[in-house]
Amino acid sequence: MGSMFRSEEVALVQLFLPTAAAYTCVSRLGELGLVEFRDLNASVSAFQRRFVVDVRRCEELEKTFTFLQEEVRRAGLVLPPPEGRLPAPPPRDLLRIQEETERLAQELRDVRGNQQALRAQLHQLQLHAAVLRQGHEPQLAAAHTDGASERTPLLQAPGGPHQDLRVNFVAGAVEPHKAPALERLLWRACRGFLIASFRELEQPLEHPVTGEPATWMTFLISYWGEQIGQKIRKITDCFHCHVFPFLQQEEARLGALQQLQQQSQELQEVLGETERFLSQVLGRVLQLLPPGQVQVHKMKAVYLALNQCSVSTTHKCLIAEAWCSVRDLPALQEALRDSSMEEGVSAVAHRIPCRDMPPTLIRTNRFTASFQGIVDAYGVGRYQEVNPAPYTIITFPFLFAVMFGDVGHGLLMFLFALAMVLAENRPAVKAAQNEIWQTFFRGRYLLLLMGLFSIYTGFIYNECFSRATSIFPSGWSVAAMANQSGWSDAFLAQHTMLTLDPNVTGVFLGPYPFGIDPIWSLAANHLSFLNSFKMKMSVILGVVHMAFGVVLGVFNHVHFGQRHRLLLETLPELTFLLGLFGYLVFLVIYKWLCVWAARAASAPSILIHFINMFLFSHSPSNRLLYPRQEVVQATLVVLALAMVPILLLGTPLHLLHRHRRRLRRRPAGRQEENKAGLLDLPDASVNGWSSDEEKAGGLDDEEEAELVPSEVLMHQAIHTIEFCLGCVSNTASYLRLWALSLAHAQLSEVLWAMVMRIGLGLGREVGVAAVVLVPIFAAFAVMTVAILLVMEGLSAFLHALRLHWVEFQNKFYSGTGYKLSPFTFAATDD
Repeated sequence: MGSMFRSEEVALVQLFLPTAAAYTCVSRLGELGLVEFRDLNASVSAFQRRFVVDVRRCEELEKTFTFLQEEVRRAGLVLPPPEGRLPAPPPRDLLRIQEETERLAQELRDVRGNQQALRAQLHQLQLHAAVLRQGHEPQLAAAHTDGASERTPLLQAPGGPHQDLRVNFVAGAVEPHKAPALERLLWRACRGFLIASFRELEQPLEHPVTGEPATWMTFLISYWGEQIGQKIRKITDCFHCHVFPFLQQEEARLGALQQLQQQSQELQEVLGETERFLSQVLGRVLQLLPPGQVQVHKMKAVYLALNQCSVSTTHKCLIAEAWCSVRDLPALQEALRDSSMEEGVSAVAHRIPCRDMPPTLIRTNRFTASFQGIVDAYGVGRYQEVNPAPYTIITFPFLFAVMFGDVGHGLLMFLFALAMVLAENRPAVKAAQNEIWQTFFRGRYLLLLMGLFSIYTGFIYNECFSRATSIFPSGWSVAAMANQSGWSDAFLAQHTMLTLDPNVTGVFLGPYPFGIDPIWSLAANHLSFLNSFKMKMSVILGVVHMAFGVVLGVFNHVHFGQRHRLLLETLPELTFLLGLFGYLVFLVIYKWLCVWAARAASAPSILIHFINMFLFSHSPSNRLLYPRQEVVQATLVVLALAMVPILLLGTPLHLLHRHRRRLRRRPAGRQEENKAGLLDLPDASVNGWSSDEEKAGGLDDEEEAELVPSEVLMHQAIHTIEFCLGCVSNTASYLRLWALSLAHAQLSEVLWAMVMRIGLGLGREVGVAAVVLVPIFAAFAVMTVAILLVMEGLSAFLHALRLHWVEFQNKFYSGTGYKLSPFTFAATDD
């Protein structure tokens, strides 16, 4: 957890890897995940690098693995996960893996091709047999003659003009959706000189490609004449019909049918043997594919990392540069020494100076990962600046709970998150592919704290599903008011609303021990009381939250050696913020503590006092809270306004004065040399350092880039305007805590009044009430989860997110860095 408050120290190391041991060393580093390699060959094309041939070979293997994986999925099998952590194989094993994979893929292609051919042949035999079994009776084609009628016989008498014509037949099968179009086209093209019979198969046949049952239409066409026969064959070919020979004699057709059935049985036996052999091949694929995919993926990653290295002039070693945590440098040295021991020459790693801003490394665990993700979504922190995540662990759930405070709703959210936490190690829970579930699961600890804090604020608000609970005795006594005010039956009949006067002795016994007194839920001014309380609470929380953000900036200034900013920025910012809005918080607390019920009628208005503070005026009707209040308010306003020019000009003038003083201290010759050298320095913004951040941790004093006063002044002016105006807008922005808390409470009240209260009043008898309340409670539960937990919870989450990103983090957090992305095989192993 030490690195949670500030990113770890990261160093740039140079690695000298012997050529013979480079692959082993990089593979070992990938298993440990310690370093992020820098590309030393950025100007070299990917096709001209040293290990491009090996990378291409791995890519070809990945294509073959993809084919095998598709075949396994096509067969309805599931790939088992690889057993254990598999290391990257040695380079000499790549050819062996490639040969085995290609041989297995070719064997699978051959078997799959034979299976498809056998299925297609079996399908043809089944179609042919179905055509013969359909019972189409051979019909003779009609000969159109002049004056033909319904009584004209279709067959001419022996010795007629058509005695030499021979009747021919075309039989086959076609898909059902093509049959009507085929029949119409045949009739029109042949002008009716044919007789066609179409029948649907009683039992569907298995499709040879998809394996799904398919319905077919068989047909039998009789015709006269060779030209008509050619037309029929061309049309059936266009419709992709399966055409089979058709014998006119019944005995010949029966014999052909028996022969087809025998051939089908033989093909089925051969097809069964082929499928059994295919299952054996797929079994070998299941054994080879999971470990092979992991190993080849690791091997490719190693070669891609080696392509980022440069070659020494002697071609005996590879030179690499990498970012590594200083904490992990001993482990890096040990890993390189162990990996290169067999070659007789040890790999070397040493730190080198660098002007570039190092990457940010913050180690997280399953608890802190979701909170760090909230911060990183705004922007990855600069190297070693204060990390807001540890404070977000508390402030984010708390601000959410202020808007979502309800014991019942918080308990439901807490139990949901607790269930995910308890089941987090189950493989089925981790392997769920639903995106919404994955989002909830990754933020389970965040939801856990949000629910827990919501229970706490629910007790503060004394709300459980919008109902107040009497945990402790109320601090108000109705009996004392009734006894001393002389309320009679006639008075109670005329006055439906009764007032409890805390000035009457015995009416107000003291504050409620914890939270809001439950008697306020019965009061007519309940909403007015909560509005006043929650609005002031929101302002107090907002000012404290922003002031805490300004204070955290102190640690940044001290760490980066910018102590002048403590006096020229932090102190003016705190004076401006606390002198105006901190004083508003003081007025609220002072009025709570010093104005009692006896003086409530003449209590001063804080809002009018705050407005008069800026106008330097006084309202005679609004009495002062304390003596010499006007003098104090005028002093605070003048002091806050005086901080603006200090905040605007202090830092630029200090930097300009220090820069000129350094230039005067340097010798003339050295000064000219440095001016010439400054032209070769990279731009500060390119390196990731702000121009006014004095290159903290980056350049030495003699290497500091030339200061541009206009840029520094412009940057400081933007910062000053943003902070001064932001104090006003950000304080008003925290009023969303009041607004959303009120909206959540009112929605809960409406849902209870419109659903549960009506349901409870429908039936007085036990049986009727039980029957009525089941659907009523079900509707109440569904709407509670859908509206109050999901919709209201998402709304409160987004508003809490905005308060942290805009109102809190911009006081000290720049978020202009980039993460350390170590070279690791962790994702491949998972």
